[in-house]
Amino acid sequence: MKSKTIVLGAIAATFLLPVYVSGRVTDYVDPKIGSEGLGRVFIGPSHPFGMVKPSPDCTPSPNSGWLPMPVRVDGFSQVHVSGTGGGPKYGNISIMPFCGEGAMSSTTHYDTRRDEEISLGYYSTTLNGSGIRVEATTAPRTAVYRITYPKSAPEKGLAVDAGFFLGESPVPDAREAQQLVGSQVEIVGDNAVQGYSRIRGGWNNGRAYTVYFYAETSVPFTTAATWRNSEIGSERSRADHGDKTGALLEFADGTSSVEVRVGISFLSELKARENAMNDTQDKNFDAVLAGLIDSWEGLLNRIELGPSATEAQKRMFYTALYHTMIMPADRTGENPLWNDPMPYYDDFYAIWDTYRTSMPLITLIDPVRQAEIVNSLVNIGRRDGYMPDARSGNANGRTQGGSNAEIVIADAFAKKLPGVDYEAALQAMLKDATVDPGGNHEAEGRGGLTEYLALGYVPHGIDRAGNRTVEYSFCDWAIAQVAKGLGHNDLYDRYMKQSGSWRNLWRKDYEHDGARGFIMPRDRDGNWLDSIPYGHSRLVKPKFEYTPLTFEGPWYTPWWSMFFYEASSWEYSLSIPHDVPGLIEICGGPDAMRSRLDTFFDKNYFNVNNEPSFLSPCLYHWLGRPDLTSERVADILAENYSDTPAGLPGNDDSGAMSSWLAFHMTGLYPNAGHDYYLIHSPVLESTTFHLADGKDFTIRAIDFSPENRYIVSATLNGRDYPWSTISHADISAGGVLELKMGAAPASWGKQMWPDKN
Repeated sequence: MKSKTIVLGAIAATFLLPVYVSGRVTDYVDPKIGSEGLGRVFIGPSHPFGMVKPSPDCTPSPNSGWLPMPVRVDGFSQVHVSGTGGGPKYGNISIMPFCGEGAMSSTTHYDTRRDEEISLGYYSTTLNGSGIRVEATTAPRTAVYRITYPKSAPEKGLAVDAGFFLGESPVPDAREAQQLVGSQVEIVGDNAVQGYSRIRGGWNNGRAYTVYFYAETSVPFTTAATWRNSEIGSERSRADHGDKTGALLEFADGTSSVEVRVGISFLSELKARENAMNDTQDKNFDAVLAGLIDSWEGLLNRIELGPSATEAQKRMFYTALYHTMIMPADRTGENPLWNDPMPYYDDFYAIWDTYRTSMPLITLIDPVRQAEIVNSLVNIGRRDGYMPDARSGNANGRTQGGSNAEIVIADAFAKKLPGVDYEAALQAMLKDATVDPGGNHEAEGRGGLTEYLALGYVPHGIDRAGNRTVEYSFCDWAIAQVAKGLGHNDLYDRYMKQSGSWRNLWRKDYEHDGARGFIMPRDRDGNWLDSIPYGHSRLVKPKFEYTPLTFEGPWYTPWWSMFFYEASSWEYSLSIPHDVPGLIEICGGPDAMRSRLDTFFDKNYFNVNNEPSFLSPCLYHWLGRPDLTSERVADILAENYSDTPAGLPGNDDSGAMSSWLAFHMTGLYPNAGHDYYLIHSPVLESTTFHLADGKDFTIRAIDFSPENRYIVSATLNGRDYPWSTISHADISAGGVLELKMGAAPASWGKQMWPDKN
């Protein structure tokens, strides 16, 4: 095991340094954390779960729109995602200010940047070529810009590009690329433009979605032109003919500053205008920005850090909370597919990533919001056929493993989240578990379900057969828990039995690097496969050896068709969160499991940016060794997270990486679908959760120091607390969990909970 002395490294070693005293926790949110490297977070302004997310688009390729300087800026579009991999999505309705002789004769106005400023709710930059200053903020459904032009510049104008989008490809139907369906633009009066953009494809290979807009300027324009496919004319409108369209707006010579509000809707141009009017009313840029910051302040203040937290810790923690609540997007009342009073959320990107830590963190911070999200998932299943594992642009897709909305529902049920129709939720869960999606298996439901039910596993030859088997088992367990709680004992018995299906791919005699037993490929006839085919040729069938460390994609098979998605058998063979005691037993018992875990971490088989490994550092808890969990978690945090632009170790995946960090900094970690949190040594001396019903729950580390790194005893509300987990009910009741810290491990936490081993 690595040296324990690095635990406080980049995160906590400076806890004795002077602390910057801020009046607002929003001052500590730094949207640049995780913006470079693998993080891919969105850097522009966003309301909590906001529908509109304006940002510069730096060439059409990056998922979140932004790239660091000196990459050019194509324009500023209004809809983005955060932290995603795969092909880009959105980047719709772009605006770009311009000036200079002849500027009105061009439809493109690329430029580079300087003096870029990025903070919560605010983005600004100066464009090098034109000298124009662009500032951006947002309301929930309206982006607001303040554009300052050089005083003496001629032809001061604004380009509106209704046809722009991210991920453009010249190849029709290119996988994961967005494709233009059409666009339309119309000049409305002397200070407004409206229209829409219709796009299909993207990461989820989704059906066409339409983004409508209404853009209004605070200063009337003196000249207006429209264009189609770069051909500029004096027409006041350009109807949809399947082409790119846009508008060019010129302001009077003496214009120095223009505010632009861009209302967005997924229903109509009139609804986009209504959103702009309702969101901004008579507010100017500064008032909209102030309202946005107030919205975040009230939400982020629900978790309060103690006075010893350093500036770096506060930046990391509050930015992590912020990233967790950018997505999914609240589009209630903006659903073009059906009309009912239920909440509607989109941009689950993807639940495979977020069910483990993001959704449980939202449950603690904003349980009303989480109930809306759960109800939205259930209603999507009722109206659209299946609950999503991922959804974007009003279309389900893609499923990466299980039908993981079931685990979100089970988590809400276990924690007694009110306001959810759990009987309806159970029916949606059962649809996933009983009806094969057939040819639509990439978009929803459970691909390979027929084989899974017949054989007890998904056989090799079906995409992602290994992790699908593992994850369907967990999803079946989730169904069983909800069914039992609702009194459906027959369903409980059936799905508890199915939840052991992962054992049918457990090759108990397979040895690798001192560990015995792994989840390995098996064909339809029940044969174990020591080697698997290269590609899908019908004539030539070369094979290659398959081991617990094999990643066969994209070299031997397409990435999406591997036996395991985004992880190896070493990782997935430890990812049985619903039956860790059964996993320990099948691995050979506690000693064998301890050895296996040590090998897993010491040989770097653990991958911090893979969600299937999220729970793995905490598996020592089930061995009665929460001290070892503490050591592993501390090392991982110190080596992989920081308050820098490269401060996230992988795609943030809609807040997954960030919420994982936030939980571990407090010393709590959820096992999604269960009603408890694992307790380990916190990075923060004190954390208080201000709960929705007015109660407070505080975690306080006594004798906290870099040397005292282990929990040696604990009390809950003044009473001895020897267990290494705490229930959601105990947290919800309010109180104080005090953790006495010491320099060496002690006997505390050998039992995880009362009356259980």
